[in-house]
Amino acid sequence: MGSMNIRQQARLKRKKRIRKKIHGTSERPRLSVFRSARHTYAQIIDDSQGHTLITASTVDNQSKGAPKFESKVDAAKFIGKLIGERALNKGIKKVVFDRNGFLYHGRVKSLSEGAREAGLVF
Repeated sequence: MGSMNIRQQARLKRKKRIRKKIHGTSERPRLSVFRSARHTYAQIIDDSQGHTLITASTVDNQSKGAPKFESKVDAAKFIGKLIGERALNKGIKKVVFDRNGFLYHGRVKSLSEGAREAGLVF
């Protein structure tokens, strides 16, 4: 962690602390959120098998075809709805939310609200 800035080191410390407690199973997989400076990514992961079941991001073709978003928060809400719909199509209704060390605020909160609106329970 030598060349990372202080904020990134703090996020990774929070991530380790969170991941000690959160585990995704096949009955209740983990919904992991990552946000970069430009894009937002979400994955539903089964940790017991080590497989990523569903992905959605602002880089996806389906989100590129959507109308232009006013802000990154609106785009994150769309990604939450998209991953929620994809999960329901695969028969996944309950997930464990993993904010990945990011504060539950802004894009992360918007994504979770979108996923809840789509029908995911967490």
